[in-house]
Amino acid sequence: MTELAFKTDAAPTLAATTPISHTLVETVMATIRQRIAARSLTPGARLPSIRAFAKAMQVSKSTVVEAYERLAAEGAIRSRPGSGFYAAGSLAPLSLAEIGPRLDRAIDPLWVSRQSLEAGGEMLKPGCGWMPASWMPQSALRRALRTVARADDVDLADYGTPLGLPPLRQLLARRMEGHGIDVSPEQIMLTESGTQAIDLLCRFLIEPGDTVLVDDPCYFNFHALLRAHRAKVVSVPYTQTGPDIELFAQALVEHKPRLYITNSAIHNPTGAILSPVTAHRLLKLADQSDLTIVEDDIFADFEHSPAPRLAAFDGLNRVVHIGSFSKTLSASVRCGFIAAPRDWIEQLTDLKIATTFGGGRLAAELVLALLRDGSYRKHMDLLRARLARAMGETSARLKAIGITPWIDQPAGLFLWCSLPDGVDAADIARRALADNIVLAPGNAFSLSGTASRFLRFNVAQCADERIFRVLETAMAS
Repeated sequence: MTELAFKTDAAPTLAATTPISHTLVETVMATIRQRIAARSLTPGARLPSIRAFAKAMQVSKSTVVEAYERLAAEGAIRSRPGSGFYAAGSLAPLSLAEIGPRLDRAIDPLWVSRQSLEAGGEMLKPGCGWMPASWMPQSALRRALRTVARADDVDLADYGTPLGLPPLRQLLARRMEGHGIDVSPEQIMLTESGTQAIDLLCRFLIEPGDTVLVDDPCYFNFHALLRAHRAKVVSVPYTQTGPDIELFAQALVEHKPRLYITNSAIHNPTGAILSPVTAHRLLKLADQSDLTIVEDDIFADFEHSPAPRLAAFDGLNRVVHIGSFSKTLSASVRCGFIAAPRDWIEQLTDLKIATTFGGGRLAAELVLALLRDGSYRKHMDLLRARLARAMGETSARLKAIGITPWIDQPAGLFLWCSLPDGVDAADIARRALADNIVLAPGNAFSLSGTASRFLRFNVAQCADERIFRVLETAMAS
């Protein structure tokens, strides 16, 4: 084994070379990584001793110790007790062809999710379902993180209770009262997300082969999740006031579904709002057919004025109400909830233990801190105003190139838009992807495949003029 020699003249002092944004430790690490990449430090070569390297780089020994430990943790070098540190073998190079977006992937329920989640920093994502990071309450999040970091050892390191943090459940119960939903904290279970809430409810309520109703169009991940549960999925056309009630009644008779999953306040992807008349007729049909309804309300806090809630009219009898904070606070802070009939909670608790064991305690504490100190309310006031401006601007830009919103300036994130006659949204999406733009074609949301002329736009992600240039070019070609 050879030992790499770092000469002082090849390693200028860090005071002269270190950018302000880098720590000394990071700069030492970068120096070693560069030598590995340049092959001047080959696999198996012994690194200089801590003392020698600290002298050569003109830093403290503790700085070199920290740099070596971090490099060992990430696998770039290896420690041999009593012998020193050695360069590890190099990793196989990444293949951009393998990690880049697949232009030939079929437009299925996971198409938009895969493209958006796997997109690099250069990609524009008007088709994704979340806010830009810069729109989130970064300062408040960091302040809340510092608060949570001062918590007791148990809060930082132990499992949470299966139902979740009691003070947060109490606060959620009070928030739901504002929408007319009468619920006790004991009827609320915290989950890792809205998606996990639906997954638990599907495990609890349906068996493989059972029929589940969804809207057409609806949130594409409903399709994917129900397919994972091997359910038979039947869709009902959605109107600007809710599901088509006549066709909904017909589907109940023909398919005898166990479950119906929907948004009531702000519908995804259309932005429509359930009307009181449709809500009452829907609940009457559900009662006659012994149908359970899962009401996904994750966009509740984007409302400008309260919309009807099925759970409020029903009293959590056959309606289950779910929500999360992924869209409004942070997609990295995984915290959702289920509000369910009282006699379901015991079995749902057992199911949660079986599938995830304990709750996400730190995320719940973080959300609680933000709700309690007023940061969340102030953030949402500003966010609603910012979204309203973006909605108007995006709508005008789309209309100017011949793309027509289905509802003019709805509340929330999304514009559901029709393309000119003869233009296929899937073709446009594939062409846009080649230009580093992720779109959301309509048939990803439509089980019947009748939305080929539609695209869903996230107005918070539509600030870049390139989006509209690419759309116009793609439609003309």
